[in-house]
Amino acid sequence: MKITLVTVGKIKEKFFSDAIAEYTKRLSRYCKLDIIQLPDEKTPDNAGEVMERQIKDKEGERIIASIKDGSYVIALAIEGDMLDSVKLSEKIDSLGIGGTSQIAFVIGGSLGLSDAVLKRADYKLSFSRMTFPHQLMRVILLEQIYRSYRIIYGEPYHK
Repeated sequence: MKITLVTVGKIKEKFFSDAIAEYTKRLSRYCKLDIIQLPDEKTPDNAGEVMERQIKDKEGERIIASIKDGSYVIALAIEGDMLDSVKLSEKIDSLGIGGTSQIAFVIGGSLGLSDAVLKRADYKLSFSRMTFPHQLMRVILLEQIYRSYRIIYGEPYHK
């Protein structure tokens, strides 16, 4: 299985980079992982609703352009389905069994995802009704993908 993370924004803190590197290494025994990091648009402090939508749309165009044809797209969105770790592992496993060879997880920028990206998504996943910084969300998502593979292969994991 090939897993791609399509993300908006740079990782600035070393501790996030270190955690991402660690989970990337751990996941290498289970899947081929690719992380696509796209630039974010600068959002002025006084940005109104129209400007925010334009920013999301620009970021969304870049996201959609970087998703490979045939990928099953899972968008991280507050309004998505909340799954526990076992259910996420079952989702990943059933996609693989069903013939899906590529899953693209999409993490938007600070304003979230454009309507076009949400429409392109095959599935919307929520980790919480709370909002998290996209850098932290990248680490959390990688940890959950790693945990999913541990569950799929019947290996021990922390509950």
